[in-house]
Amino acid sequence: MAQHNFGNCVHKVLLAEGGYVNHPSDPGGMTNLGVTKKVYDEWTGKDNSEEVMRKLDHEDVKPIYEKNYWEKIKGDDLPQGLDLCIFDFGVNAGPSRAVKMIQSMAGTTADGGVGPLTLKAIDALVKKDGLKETIQAYQDKRQAYYESLDNFKVFGRGWTVRVNDCTEYALDMADFPAEWNEQSDEEKAKIKAEEEAAKKAE
Repeated sequence: MAQHNFGNCVHKVLLAEGGYVNHPSDPGGMTNLGVTKKVYDEWTGKDNSEEVMRKLDHEDVKPIYEKNYWEKIKGDDLPQGLDLCIFDFGVNAGPSRAVKMIQSMAGTTADGGVGPLTLKAIDALVKKDGLKETIQAYQDKRQAYYESLDNFKVFGRGWTVRVNDCTEYALDMADFPAEWNEQSDEEKAKIKAEEEAAKKAE
């Protein structure tokens, strides 16, 4: 199982989410690092200004991702690599939808909640089909979901890039779990540099 993989997964998700946006075709409205104003207002218990939203950084939002997404999908109990896929899709389309997709694949009740029965079914699916095969199948279904949406013409290119990038990292995690779990100081410094570069590019 993928205990302590939250740091790796949230790093990749935040790079994919990018900086501040307020696209008229996006129902989420004012958003920074994937966190909408509505979500951040609920998290902080106050009405945050545009200036506050623009200044959000990774450390501000990581606790939100852990509480609202990672814990809801039981990320620490999922196979490494598959955890990233479900987490990333959950952030983008809601944790319930992301969980229901893997539940349907695993042949268990698709209720959007992760408990012992779901985890057992996922484990059986991975043992039967293989972890990398399960990751690829999940991502294929995720892509098909995006393509079914009316606004795919607007956001489709970005979603497709995100799915492909997530798949690449997830398969790498599945191939080399020890390397992802035991980051060297050099690797941690590289991640920090990537985060800072992404922030400057916003």
